[in-house]
Parts: sequence; structure tokens; C-alpha cells
Amino acid sequence: MSTVGTEKAVREGSPAKRTAILAAARELFLRHGVDRVSMDAVAARATVSKRTVYDYFGDKRRLFLAILSDASESMNASVRRALDDHLSDDAGITTVPQLEKALTGFAIDLGTTIVGSADYTAAFALVAQQRWQEPTAEDDVMTAAAEEAFTERLAHFVAVGLLDADDPRLATNHFNALTVLLAYHDQPDPAKADPARVRRTMVDGVRAFIRAYGAR
Repeated sequence: MSTVGTEKAVREGSPAKRTAILAAARELFLRHGVDRVSMDAVAARATVSKRTVYDYFGDKRRLFLAILSDASESMNASVRRALDDHLSDDAGITTVPQLEKALTGFAIDLGTTIVGSADYTAAFALVAQQRWQEPTAEDDVMTAAAEEAFTERLAHFVAVGLLDADDPRLATNHFNALTVLLAYHDQPDPAKADPARVRRTMVDGVRAFIRAYGAR
């Protein structure tokens, strides 16, 4: 089980300084590797004192975990906003075509946010980097809460007869694979991500999902 999110900053301090430290650490860790980056280097990049870095995060391990925790919290919040905007009970979804339209809007919102985010890309890359160096490492960007929220929505649409899925959790995995994960694989560099291409991937992915799971 991952430890991300279980260790808090030593003190909250200034949000601006905290953000600057995290951004500096994320950039340096990704470029040089966590083990090769000193807290002095992070402090210099963030234009704060080394004491401030230690006061806010305690040590480099907690600083690394804070980067993953921030990405986790941001992603979970993005998913919940997109769910509220497109797939809530108030959306009035009563037909399969309406559900396809709503899922498409949800996927476009989420795909654009994730594929175009340098912060998410860096966090995922840091996880991959750590596991390459230490295959038993379990730290990760935690998406379980977001996946559970989406699975609950799919289960609702199964219950009302719009989707045909024996296992909503598996349906969630298939949805992710056809949409966000495919778009991210297709455009891994956020600086070069083409929103129109992301949108096309989302539209095609949701269409394939509905063909597989839409009630007939």
C-alpha cells in the first residue's frame, strides 16, 4: 500500500513558498533523479533558504511524497468536478445517446486537464523513475478515490438500464484505457499536446465504450 499522503508537511507556512519549493523539487528530481538532488539545490531553485525547505517538508523523502500527494489531490479534485459537471443525478440522463454525450464531455474535460499538465506528467515520470531504481517501491499518484467515484456513477447507469456491465470496476478500467490513458500514451509531452487530437481520442474512445457497454 502506498504511503503517499500519510506524511504531512512539518508546517504549512506560506502557500506561495510551498508551491515554489514543490515546483523546484519536481523539476530537479525529474531532471537529475531524486538521489542526486540536494536540499540546497532545491532551496536555491526555489529562491528560499534551506531552513525553509526543511521547515516545510522535514526531509527529501517527505518532499518527494508531497509532490505525489499534490498531484493525487489535484487529480481527484479534477475528476470530481468533471463528474459533477457532466454525470451528476441532476444532469437528466435518461437515454444511451445522452449518456454517450455526457461521458464524452467528461472525458474531454479530464483528458485535456491530464494530458496538458506538466505537473501530472512529472509526477508520473517520478514514480516510473523511482520504480526503475527500486522495483519494490510502492509510492504512487493515488487515483483510487477518483476511480471509485467514477465506478459508482457507472454502477448507477447500470442500475437504471443504460449500461450493461457485470463488473463496473472493469468497465471503469476499460473506459480509462480507451480515453485518458490512450491520449496520454499518444501525446506524452504536455508541451506539445494538441487539444484537438485529445478531443478526437476522447470522442472515439467513448464511442467504443458505448458500443461495448451501452444497453441494447
